[in-house]
Amino acid sequence: MRRILVTGGAGFIGSNFVRMVLAEQPECFVVNLDKLTYAGNLENLGEFLYHPKHEFIKGDICDSSLVTKIVDRYEINAIINFAAESHVDRSITSPQAFIETNVAGTVTLLNAVKGKKLERFVQISTDEVYGSLGDEGKFIETTPLAPNSPYSASKAAADHLVMAFGHTWGLRFNITRCSNNYGEYQFPEKMIPLMINNALNNKELPIYGDGLYVRDWLYVYDHCRAIWKVLAETPPDEIYNIGGCNEKTNLEVVQAILGRLGKPNSLIKHVTDRLGHDRRYAIEANKIMTETGWKPSVSFEEGIEKTIDWYLQNKEWLDNIVCGDYQKYYESMYSNR
Repeated sequence: MRRILVTGGAGFIGSNFVRMVLAEQPECFVVNLDKLTYAGNLENLGEFLYHPKHEFIKGDICDSSLVTKIVDRYEINAIINFAAESHVDRSITSPQAFIETNVAGTVTLLNAVKGKKLERFVQISTDEVYGSLGDEGKFIETTPLAPNSPYSASKAAADHLVMAFGHTWGLRFNITRCSNNYGEYQFPEKMIPLMINNALNNKELPIYGDGLYVRDWLYVYDHCRAIWKVLAETPPDEIYNIGGCNEKTNLEVVQAILGRLGKPNSLIKHVTDRLGHDRRYAIEANKIMTETGWKPSVSFEEGIEKTIDWYLQNKEWLDNIVCGDYQKYYESMYSNR
């Protein structure tokens, strides 16, 4: 039986991964470690919170004694590290938290398994570590790292540390670098759920700069499927890019949301750009497709409809999040732009 430690398993991608594994992999036992910061939410796990092969533990990946205790007590043989501070805007205003969780937290996990015969340590990274592209070309796994934000710099540092533990202590690892995820249970600081929430409430939709920044969009379930493929079917010590093959400008994404909701484009408001905003990301995912047969199964058009419909059907989940501290965050981020 695989006994997997999933860190950050109450967050957006982590909770979707936990749900998928518990639903589709009966031979797995999942220990879910999450600090339950603003972006972690036990509601994301729903009925799977009490699944007989799921153990939730509230805790910080920076707590070395706790992490070591979990690894030993549950005889963990694989770790999937989703736990991270992940919002670029927050990294610009508060970079220290990103160093603590994304760098120091990763080192804590690595130290806990140093010298152990772990089946695999899978580090969930991001295409943002590669920096920015021009109008042409795509990131491949050997593209030099050139992070441009405190967030992406912290993730690049973590990637290097994982590789260093592999080289120095023989840790069996993989690193996955994904493009922009979207889908169910995403915290509405990220663009797609933020725009959905604003449109539902007939509020202005703030778009940075000219709105022509390009991202590759990956439906979260496709991402989770790819991560499982990496864990179960690939050799160690390899890096895999995971992309959705759906390049869209921010403006195109927002217009698609408004169209689906029957709202006017006049709700769009161009605001002062983000500092150091990368112009374009694009992923070449041929390596994982060739080695595992994985490919994205959800087009952007299908995925954005599924995502919007989910938020419409789970208005209570959304309303519980966008009250209180979220309103303060939103005002601080957008009121003076």
